[in-house]
Amino acid sequence: MSKAQLTPLADLRVSKHMIPAHKLVPNTSIQNKPLLIYHSAFPSSTSASSIQSHLKSVGEVTPQWTYTMYSTTHFHSTTHELLVVAHGSAKLCFGGEENEGRVEPTVTKGDVMVVPAGVGHRLLEDLEGGFQMVGAYPGKGDWDMCYGKQGEEEKVKGIEKLGWFKRDPVYGEKGPVMEV
Repeated sequence: MSKAQLTPLADLRVSKHMIPAHKLVPNTSIQNKPLLIYHSAFPSSTSASSIQSHLKSVGEVTPQWTYTMYSTTHFHSTTHELLVVAHGSAKLCFGGEENEGRVEPTVTKGDVMVVPAGVGHRLLEDLEGGFQMVGAYPGKGDWDMCYGKQGEEEKVKGIEKLGWFKRDPVYGEKGPVMEV
């Protein structure tokens, strides 16, 4: 299967965000890997199935779902997450709504987000209706749901032991993930 047309790396605009821990949401404080946003990595005409095929062909992550983002702040302690906007646009929140160091980007079709384990995230507003993303995870991608509540402390400790990506999940051998 051929790879999707991508914005050339030389032309790709990438945002990197270090987000401080807030209450019981660790954000980027454990592994010191930033939230990455690849702006318009895929052309806006790229379908969800083409995004999934492309990610499978690179082989670093396994696409598992096409859905919106939950409207409750949550994070994963067992894996990093790759999100690719497949339809619509939305305002998201990374880091927790009450966190002064939070990031609230507006993302649109074709944008990619690399969400390190521990980074809280949620949907703030679906701007057009029908906002959907392809969600993918390294390896088998066994992900859990954490909400920054008492009792999750042992799960959070496990984030320290997680390996980082071996290749960029979108671009392969070279790419923003390899530069952090």
